[in-house]
Amino acid sequence: MSTNPEPTNVAASVDAILDELQDSPFPSMQAAIAMLRERTGTERSDADLKGLITKKAAVRGIQLFDEGSTAN
Repeated sequence: MSTNPEPTNVAASVDAILDELQDSPFPSMQAAIAMLRERTGTERSDADLKGLITKKAAVRGIQLFDEGSTAN
């Protein structure tokens, strides 16, 4: 029997954070990741968390400002 290294439901925490950021004029991806790490203690990579947040935000029609993006 394996143990779950993350006792907190990270996906549910993303939903809660998006609820809070929804009314922000320019929500930041970095702020969302920082909030998620603070609340859950997750050790997932930034890229993994960014993907999860991006997918859940897209479903809600929320665009997050990604100040650290290097994509062209």
